[in-house]
Amino acid sequence: MTSPNLHPALADTGGRNRNLALAFLAGAAIGILGGMIGLGGAEFRLPLLIGVFSFAALQAIIMNKAMSLIVVITAIPARLIGVPLADLSPHLYIVVNLLAGSLVGAWIGAHWATKLKTKTLYRIIAVLLVLIAILVFVTHFFAVEPLNIAPVPRTILGIAAGIIIGVVAALMGVAGGELLIPTIILLYGTDIKIAGSLSLAVSLPTMLVAFARFSRDQSFTVLGQNKGFLIAMTIGSITGTILGGLALGVVPSIVLIPLLVLFLLLSSVKVWNHK
Repeated sequence: MTSPNLHPALADTGGRNRNLALAFLAGAAIGILGGMIGLGGAEFRLPLLIGVFSFAALQAIIMNKAMSLIVVITAIPARLIGVPLADLSPHLYIVVNLLAGSLVGAWIGAHWATKLKTKTLYRIIAVLLVLIAILVFVTHFFAVEPLNIAPVPRTILGIAAGIIIGVVAALMGVAGGELLIPTIILLYGTDIKIAGSLSLAVSLPTMLVAFARFSRDQSFTVLGQNKGFLIAMTIGSITGTILGGLALGVVPSIVLIPLLVLFLLLSSVKVWNHK
């Protein structure tokens, strides 16, 4: 199967595979930044894959999705220690509600990503980076108050939100926690710790669906061509996320969040103009 996103430069993967130390350090740095604000960091990793490591748009998304999937799988056991399954059981209907939309959205988003022209995909990623920047700023500096909605409309909104989140997560190769957590708090009024665990339960099957769709495209071979790079950056991301979690609160949000928002905005400009 051919893809409009194939990039001739991908035939030469040796250069990237020789930069394993840089891949590890970049993954660790992004992981630390993400961990310090309670995110996995995939939204910050994507522009690096494009701008620093020269992956074409779709290949960067697939690489980012693979790393995000591994990071989420490793995060689930640790999360269950902090928030036991018994505490999550009463809220499993939230997972089912959101998955009803996110699984569909993930397939749609992954399908679009494989069909869009590379330039168009760069532009979409750039716009999404701006939206994520705004969301990061708003959710960290303004309180998210739960909506008082009746069960039926809330269920419908949950499915619609799930579809949107699934599409965005597939198009960026992220787990979607930055979208899922505020959505769960807003729609269902759960505690933020519960929301964080529920977001992982939604993210994992959603990413698997997107991954299954990506696997049907020729660009999926980028994973096999860059195994060393993938492993190095993933280990760095996991290490950084753990360190960032331990350093949570060390850097005041009033300093950290604007810097991360600025990084996302500058990255969006770079990705928009990327050739």
